[in-house]
Amino acid sequence: MHSGIARALFELFSSMRFAISLLTILSIASVVGTVVRQNEPFNAYLNQFGPFWFPVFEKLGLYSVYNAGWFLVILAFLVLSTTLCIVRQTAPMLREMRSFRERAREASLRSFAHRVSLVPAQPLADAVERAQAYLAHAGFTSRVADNGEGTLLAARQGSAGRIGYFLAHGAIVLICIGGLLDGNLPLRLQVWLGDKHTTAGDQVIANIPPSARLGTGNPSFRGDVFIPEGRSTSFAVLGLADGILLQELPFNVTLDKFHIEHYQNGMPKRFASDIRITDRSSGQTTRHTIEVNHPLTVDGITLYQSSFEDGGSKLAIKARSLLPGRPGVLREIEGVVGESLAFADGAAGFSYTLEFTDFRAFNVEDMRGNEGGQGDEGEAAPRGMDKLQRHLGSGAKGAEVRDLRNIGPSFTFKLRDPAGQAREFHNYMLPIEQGGRWFLYTGLRDAQADAFRYMRIPLDERGGVDAWFAIRDRLLDPAQRDALVARFAARSFPAGRGQDAMREALVQSARQTLGLFAEKGYETLGGFIEKSVPEAERGPAADVLVRILQGLAWEAWMLHREAGGEPPLQLDPARATFVNDTIAAISDSQFYGAPAWLQLDGFEERHATVLQATRSPGMPLVYLGALLLVLGVFAMLYIRERRLFVLVKPNEALVAMSSNRRALDVDEAFRQHVEGLAAMLGAPVPASEPRESA
Repeated sequence: MHSGIARALFELFSSMRFAISLLTILSIASVVGTVVRQNEPFNAYLNQFGPFWFPVFEKLGLYSVYNAGWFLVILAFLVLSTTLCIVRQTAPMLREMRSFRERAREASLRSFAHRVSLVPAQPLADAVERAQAYLAHAGFTSRVADNGEGTLLAARQGSAGRIGYFLAHGAIVLICIGGLLDGNLPLRLQVWLGDKHTTAGDQVIANIPPSARLGTGNPSFRGDVFIPEGRSTSFAVLGLADGILLQELPFNVTLDKFHIEHYQNGMPKRFASDIRITDRSSGQTTRHTIEVNHPLTVDGITLYQSSFEDGGSKLAIKARSLLPGRPGVLREIEGVVGESLAFADGAAGFSYTLEFTDFRAFNVEDMRGNEGGQGDEGEAAPRGMDKLQRHLGSGAKGAEVRDLRNIGPSFTFKLRDPAGQAREFHNYMLPIEQGGRWFLYTGLRDAQADAFRYMRIPLDERGGVDAWFAIRDRLLDPAQRDALVARFAARSFPAGRGQDAMREALVQSARQTLGLFAEKGYETLGGFIEKSVPEAERGPAADVLVRILQGLAWEAWMLHREAGGEPPLQLDPARATFVNDTIAAISDSQFYGAPAWLQLDGFEERHATVLQATRSPGMPLVYLGALLLVLGVFAMLYIRERRLFVLVKPNEALVAMSSNRRALDVDEAFRQHVEGLAAMLGAPVPASEPRESA
């Protein structure tokens, strides 16, 4: 029974159908690995696929297909299946390659599709000798045998084409073994066996336990090496699904200088790293430059220029207060990217830890459709064929004109409260034009998986944000509210005109409007209208409240100018738009969730390079397998195996030919051989006999 099961398993694993099925699955998985970008941060996949499909695809290992356990298992079975196929077919194929089939009978030859009978003019012995000479001249290897029906010359040509079978199948085995070696299989075996355990990535290298460290003898790995300018490291970080492992390198890598060149629009043109490699055993140091498509191989480890990040840039920041009644700059901050500091004010009642996470000197964005803001007459919405073409493939539409612009430096930071909860912010240093107006953008998000939501702070006529902060403070500060409301009411209904009752009603409405707006901006006003105003009257009521806000904001602006000794302004469309933008930004600031807006005043940039360190022992096997695969395919396609039989009898010479493939030139080749043999034997060339299937 056991032998029967073993034989059945051998038949299954060594069958070509099983191997082709495995190869098909791997091909489909490779397509998925090409369509879905591999080894990206999980937050990117969560944003792309959503909360439902993200865990499903994660369980399937689609975010790292080529290192997934099921992919490696299928790869191993493909190696086993292909190897068994080779073992199973080797003996019969070698036997077929060595065989001349000299025992073929006349009846069998006459059943060939290509056959013809000649009448030789020479005696039997001379005819055999002449036929043998022709076969040798035509490149055939022949053997003579007397089968009782006559003298049979069995010749073969192109038997080496069967070697292509071994080359092609052996190539698949080599490529799969190379893929297993380079697919982190040794590393995964260590993790599965419990020798190694992943750890969290947000900790100091010195605190990473030995169970999460890999020695220099690790046969294969692929990890990232992060090096700020002027620093060195001897470790690579290997990212896995549930944490990281630290790979020790046999040398130290020091980044002397990072070079980056840009196109005119700010896009990176070239980046390269000037590094020093110091051998840890000999102490010998060599200098190299690594850039994209120009890697460096040291001690069997190849270093690729992968990307670059901030390496600890110094930032000069002003923290401008968003606390009502506390205008101005709370403090000036000198920060370093990658570090944190305390950000607290006992009098204001807040205490945070300020963490600087990133800085970018260049931010290239596609500004198409960004000429108009909300409610502006910007770029017209696509319609008709223009809208359709945005969904067509690249071959069905013309080249898109992209408006790429460098919108200047930005920095990212987190404010972490004493409970450990953090909110992330992304602030731009320079204003951005939108619809002919200029804004400073500041973004925020509550979770790493969320996209940034941006608040636009409008610039005043002098190109600054002082007016916005002053208007905001006067609108939201309860201590200044009564004076602002009284001024607005007096401007609207001057004294002495018999409008005291209307002025007093406006004072009450304006005070109530400011009180509601100071809570949560437009959201509170909208909720108030829905609760207290009939549905048919909500539109006009909203217009009234908005006009009150506009008037209050305008008076707050004029008060700010008076305090600075500046003359009042005349209202015009541009200034009215500024007031509307100011109110919208103040409403958004109610959800900003920070006591201050951090304005970047200056910076001292410091780069860091990200190198990819790989040890790929399977790469030579893959290259060798690719070469053997090409040779094998060419051998099977272009080396044609043909067998030519000449059965010489006293009054007849039967010529028959077979081929392993029905190629287009088989008929012509047979005709040429018949003509050649007829000439050697002095026989007339007869018409070919009717062909029947063998």
